[in-house]
Amino acid sequence: MSSLLDAPSRPGENDAIDQEFSFAAADFERVRKLIYQRAGISLHDGKRAMVYSRLSRRLRETGHRSFKDYLQWLEGASGMAGEQEWQEFINCLTTNLTSFFREEHHFHAFADALRGLNATVRNPRIWCNAASTGEEPYSIAMVLNEVLGAGTGARLLATDIDTKVLATGQRGVYSADSRGLSPERLKKHFMRGTGANAGFIRVKPELTKLIDFKPFNLMSTHWSMGEPFDMVFCRNVMIYFDHGTQRKVLERIHGAMKPGGLLFVGHSENFTDSRDLFHLQGKTIYKRV
Repeated sequence: MSSLLDAPSRPGENDAIDQEFSFAAADFERVRKLIYQRAGISLHDGKRAMVYSRLSRRLRETGHRSFKDYLQWLEGASGMAGEQEWQEFINCLTTNLTSFFREEHHFHAFADALRGLNATVRNPRIWCNAASTGEEPYSIAMVLNEVLGAGTGARLLATDIDTKVLATGQRGVYSADSRGLSPERLKKHFMRGTGANAGFIRVKPELTKLIDFKPFNLMSTHWSMGEPFDMVFCRNVMIYFDHGTQRKVLERIHGAMKPGGLLFVGHSENFTDSRDLFHLQGKTIYKRV
């Protein structure tokens, strides 16, 4: 799952800002405005040093000597190059904390829900939003394989706003000591690397074929998601949105789901004030009204 800028800081990120680049209070406000407009992320005042640390790399790589110049250039950028830099801007301001089977109770509930599907829904459609580097969608795929069998026709859409982490997910290669994997699942669902690849594992093809990795921004106005989803994982994302943005995204997720479908959210997220859309079904699990 993706977590954004309120995630634990990297070493040194909240230290005093050095003077390599000019970074005025107005520049920070401009960053806050732009990331809110583009990704819906609300940054609080305490994240100024973190923003400086994350975006300094883009200034070095693009040859700008101040945040004011970089942000002015960014806002005026157009065409493919402009879109690529906007994506770099977003990638810099997101942090991805994840592991296999994180918040394990969700996967037990997910397995139970799969077993409870009637015969007309044996090929469920699932969306994993904020897929990060892939551990979450592959965890979902493992449960699909274990409950419905290797020949399941289930489909899993895995999306994230950060294109770099999605590329990692598509590769499906991880450290052999990755957290959350039991010895049984490691043996069943992964291939061990040898030689130069020793110490790494690769997801087996029967899992990768279940997943479509695609970039997606929850702030997009184009939610062409195809057939409605039976279940949606959107965990630890909306805590970084303000209330109005949360409501807007919940309405769109509601519209992309089947009635009675399950929404899995993060342990710090609570949507009981949106009872017209979702009813609490279990621990951080909601049912679409």
